[in-house]
Amino acid sequence: MEKKTTQDFGNAWEYQGCMIPKDLYYDIENQVWLRVNEDGTVTMGLTDVGQTRAGRLLHARIKPIGTKVKKGKPIATLESGKWAGPVPALVEGEVIDINQRVAEDPNFINIDPYGEAWIVKVKPFDLERDLKELVSGEEALEKMREHIDEWDIVCMRCM
Repeated sequence: MEKKTTQDFGNAWEYQGCMIPKDLYYDIENQVWLRVNEDGTVTMGLTDVGQTRAGRLLHARIKPIGTKVKKGKPIATLESGKWAGPVPALVEGEVIDINQRVAEDPNFINIDPYGEAWIVKVKPFDLERDLKELVSGEEALEKMREHIDEWDIVCMRCM
């Protein structure tokens, strides 16, 4: 049996073709990531594992700017040919920006899930409280590896 290895690229790990940036917080069960921005807002998107499992994304519905969202409630809904599901808000707060490119072409998530294909930006009401339920760093890597192994995932980009 082939031994699976993790590569360290400095700012991210790679395991089974799946990139796991070190500077993000993760909801492993829902495969959503969160980045804390310098101004105290947060950016959220779908992980590499999430986009791989969904397949080529075809439709996106994102809550409009100004919407107040509760943690765990859908902030967006994504659809592919084989899957449709919510993207839960990882923080309680107010939507301050949506990625128009993703709204118009959700397949962009399949190409650049951690970069330009973020989904939404939120001004959190209590960031410190909400971050406690997410994983980051080495803990995120370990949980992500467990998830990848459990579902036998090899990440790929759908162009």
